[in-house]
Formats: sequence, C-alpha cells, structure tokens
Amino acid sequence: MTKSDHILVVDDAHDIREPLARYLTKNGYRASQAESAAKARQFIKDNAIDLLVLDIMMPGEDGLSLCRHLRETTQIPIILLTAMSEETDRIVGLEMGADDYVSKPFNPRELLARIKAVLRRFHSLPPEHGTLDGDQIKFDDWILDSKRRELIAADGVTIPLSTGEFKLLSVFLSYPERVLSREQLLDLTQSRNAEAFDRSIDNQVSRLRKKIEADIKSPQLIKTVWGGGYRFQAKLH
Repeated sequence: MTKSDHILVVDDAHDIREPLARYLTKNGYRASQAESAAKARQFIKDNAIDLLVLDIMMPGEDGLSLCRHLRETTQIPIILLTAMSEETDRIVGLEMGADDYVSKPFNPRELLARIKAVLRRFHSLPPEHGTLDGDQIKFDDWILDSKRRELIAADGVTIPLSTGEFKLLSVFLSYPERVLSREQLLDLTQSRNAEAFDRSIDNQVSRLRKKIEADIKSPQLIKTVWGGGYRFQAKLH
C-alpha cells in the first residue's frame, strides 16, 4: 500500500458501501463510493483510482458490464463482490479480467487482505520497455499482425493466434529482455480466472513456443529462467 492508493467501492447497497469505505479509510486507504455503474464511470473519468471493489448485482448496468468496459479501457485492478449463488457470474467476471473476488457476506479483514495482495502484485509490475506501435511488429524472422492477430512467417505463411497466445506474445514484445515471473505474466495478460495458477502460464508459453520456435526442445526466443519465470530474447526490428 502507498499513500496514493485510492479505492472506489461500487455497490448499490448503502449498508455495505458506507461501512466498507469507512473501514478502508481506517486502514490507511483513500476510499470513495459510487452507488451505480454510471456514477462509477463518471468518477473514474474524473479521478485517479488504484483499485475498484465492484458489486456484480446492481440495478441498471451491472458489475460485469462495468468490469468488461474497464478492462478494455484501463488497467485498474478489480475485486468483485459476489453472492454465494453467483458462481457463474463470478467465473465470467474473472475471465473478463477481474483480479479477485470475495463472496457476500464477507469478512472485511479478508477483503482487506485481498486488496493488499492485488495492489502488491500491481505495483510490482515492471515498466514497459517496448511499445507496440502500428499494426505490424517485426521480431526475429516473424511479423505479428496485431490487427488480424496472426503471425506471418518469413515465407509469407500466416499462423493464427488464440486470444491467450496473442496477449502473451504482446506482453513479451512490450517487455523484451526482461525476466517476468509467472504471476506477473498472469497479471499482464489479464488471464487470471477460476483455474489460474502457475501452470496455466507454462501451458500458454508451451503453445506459443510451438508456433514461433525453430526447435521447441531448445527455445531461443522465449527463455525459461529457472526460479524466475521467462525472458523474451527475440530481436525486435
């Protein structure tokens, strides 16, 4: 936590929103409130927010719609508040890019611990080294067509990428020569979901290697850093 950490609590229930905001303030955060998705959108537009505590079930625009919008337009960490019966919505929210969730009724101390963990991960992300300007990014003997989300080989053959592969490759291209831990890769690709754990990133890396490495038994573009994570070593043009 830093002095600038500003948390927005979005919940239509006054008896949840108010006490939670007071609790967060008591524990050293700046806490603001919004009783609807529309109010939250406007508040985020006018203020710098470091984390969102977002209720899924709200009248009008629901939390899932707001979560989708924010993940498409910002990198603000999101923790969902869900009812025990909302398992499907909870999974959908995580697949949309929410960072964590807490089920109602919740223990404020548990929510506080999750907020600290999410902010700690978010603040630990390294600054970007590279930029992905333009529709085509050249690296090694490949071209990434970001508009079509496909790879173009030196011989002109095109290879489609899954959403997960495209996000992972985009992250590697933004952080060339940087060692990225599995947890950082999970955060940067926004691929945390109900089953997310270290092995999910390993599987994504394995699938991507099969498409871009000349020899997957001796990878030269995506290097494994034992005990650390992965480093992208392709030459960017």
